[in-house]
Amino acid sequence: MADELNGTKILVIATNYGVEQDEIVVPVEQLREKGAAVTIAAKEQSPIQTLVGDKDPGQQVDVDLALDEADESDYDAILIPGGTINADTLRREPGAIALVTAFADAGKPIAAICHGPWLLVEAGILPGRTITSFHTLQTDIRNAGAEWVDREVEVDVSGGYTLITSRNPGDLQAFVPAVEGAVVPVG
Repeated sequence: MADELNGTKILVIATNYGVEQDEIVVPVEQLREKGAAVTIAAKEQSPIQTLVGDKDPGQQVDVDLALDEADESDYDAILIPGGTINADTLRREPGAIALVTAFADAGKPIAAICHGPWLLVEAGILPGRTITSFHTLQTDIRNAGAEWVDREVEVDVSGGYTLITSRNPGDLQAFVPAVEGAVVPVG
């Protein structure tokens, strides 16, 4: 159905360079097709230059909002795409850390794919959770107090909010429907 997520507002946060192309483009397109209002926020309100495979230039993605203007209370869920450069830069942004923490504190779904869970590590919201990610993050995730699993998608509902994670762009067919299933339209 094209309108099953009508009324749902999803925030996607990223940096302006280094986001893995499919990890932002595919979820945004598919969630919008289902009727969700998706807002893309980045450090600067200028287009995001995506990469393919962390090295080749991909398409540019328009930014709707500067990261420091985003407010958790305006959204039903947050999505963090990967890309090594994106995730490593994003986890050093105090505003991004504060947003993730606010979503967790509010009991709202948080979704992260590939290297995106680095931001979850930095936000300190992983103790006791089970997640997946790009395989090279597993030591960081375990050191942050979570159990790392090698699955295409992991949905953990144990900590007061739903946490959806996936390993890489090859898992998008499982990741996006898991995000859709975790978001409850506000009426």
